[in-house]
Order: sequence, then structure tokens, then C-alpha cells
Amino acid sequence: MHDSHTDDAIVVYSLLVEVQELSRLLVLAEHERITDAAAALQMSQPTLSRLLARAEHELGIRLFERDAAGVRPNPYGEVVLAAARDITRRYDQLRGDLATLLDPETGTVRLAFMNSMATSLVPRILHDFRREAPQVRVALRQEPGHEILPHLASGLSELAIVSPRPTGPHGWLPLQRQRLVLVVPLGHRLAGRRRARLDELADEDFLTVPTGFGFRSLIDDLLAADGVSARVSFEIGDLATIEGLVGAGLGVAILPERFAGTVGTVGIALAADHAERLVGLAWRTDRPLPPAAARLLEFLSRAGPFD
Repeated sequence: MHDSHTDDAIVVYSLLVEVQELSRLLVLAEHERITDAAAALQMSQPTLSRLLARAEHELGIRLFERDAAGVRPNPYGEVVLAAARDITRRYDQLRGDLATLLDPETGTVRLAFMNSMATSLVPRILHDFRREAPQVRVALRQEPGHEILPHLASGLSELAIVSPRPTGPHGWLPLQRQRLVLVVPLGHRLAGRRRARLDELADEDFLTVPTGFGFRSLIDDLLAADGVSARVSFEIGDLATIEGLVGAGLGVAILPERFAGTVGTVGIALAADHAERLVGLAWRTDRPLPPAAARLLEFLSRAGPFD
């Protein structure tokens, strides 16, 4: 039976000693003789004796009873040894789990990607990568582009499919160039046109993503380059939803070409320079990539671009 003082002491001791020292106490308890335990541990008897003395000093409790037959744990020692078994078991499990995660053949890659890539580029990449590395697990995070870089910085993600190219300590691998088109509803006055100018949008209700999204910055810069000020009527963070709202006759939008024509809309080429979105893979350059993530990066550098 033990009291709260013993529990507190165990916590303190576990913070002050190495896991290896706990393992050595377990060996000592198993052999019940310092001579035999030291031989098994391939260390000197005085060193092992000092380890035991340190443990008892840190805890303020005698753990092993000594007599001519050897050393045996007393009730306090049994409590400490039980904790030592649990701690060393968890540590061994931790090392095993990390080894699995860091194995380029069976490890895990934490990949973040923009919502707009969920049904196009990401499935294609995962399909191709699985054929090359079937045992590697890819943990996916689908989120708005403006949330991806903070998660990349915090380590929550290791690789990220984003647009535009981020500044700061980020590596960059271009993956796909997406042509931007004007998306209008069927029957719209521009629906039969092969090409439209940006200044023709001045009197239109315009649908786009909220300020702060990378795609919004891209659209704002595109319009500003032609001196156009759009009248934004709806903002929402999902490009597929924007196409649906356009199809319902609520306005027009500029979207990647693949979003046009799905729900009662028509895509019209834009008479504007740089009417495209470059999507790429980003990662932090101020820290090394884990092996599995580095393997996905190497694969994509060979397999891309995905235009």
C-alpha cells in the first residue's frame, strides 16, 4: 500500500532520471544481486550501486532491502518498479511507432490541400503514388488555403498543395497550371462568346471567395491589372459552390476552367494576360522533411506536372 507522497515522488523521479536507468532498476530486481545484475548490464558494480542510491535519494524512500542473500524490492520498491515497467513499455512503444512513421516504405505523410483540389489533383496524385509506394500512409487535411501555411509552420502538415506560391522559408514544386475562365449561366448575354474582356464584368454581380483566401488575391490582382472594379454580390470559400450559384443565375465568376459547365454554366476564355492559377507543392525549408514526406516530394518531382 502506498500514499500520495510516494505517488508524487515517483512522478519527480521519472522526470529526473533517464528511461535507461529505470530499465536498469528492473534488471536489478530480476537478478536480486548487484553482481549478477551488473554483469547482465555490462557495467561495474559500483556504478549500479550508485544508480540505486541515486534513485532512493531522489525519492527519499528506501526501495531495496540488502542482506547477505542480495537485494530485494520492498513494498515501495514494487510501486516504483511497476511504474518503471509502464514507462519503459510506453517508451519502447513510442520508439517503435516513430520508427514506423519515419520509414520511407511504411511511414506516414501529412499532406494538406486546398478544398478546390479535393476532386481533381489530389485523387490523381494519391492514385499514382500508391502504385509506387503502396505501404506509405498519407494523412490528408482538406482546408482553405489561408489556413494551410500556419499548419505547415506548426508541423501539423509536412507537405501542402497550395496556390499561390508562398513567401518565406518554403520550398516550391509547381504541379499544375489551371486556365481561368469567366463562368456565366446559360442564357447569359455573354454565353455565346468565345472570349470576354474583364471590363465587360463592370456591371455584373460578381461571385468569388472571401478576402484572405489566396484565390481571392489572385482574382483581385487579375482585375486590378486591367483597371476593373467588380461588384461582389456573394462570397463563399468553395469554388464548386460558386459555380452552382452562377448556374442559379446569381451572378458571374472567374474560376479554373474545370469548374465551368457542371451546373448550368458556360466557361468563356478571358482576354487577359496571366489568366491562370499555378498550383504547387509547398514545404518548410527550415527543417528536414521526414523520410516518407521526402519520398512523396521526390515522386512528385518526377511525376509532375499534372496539367
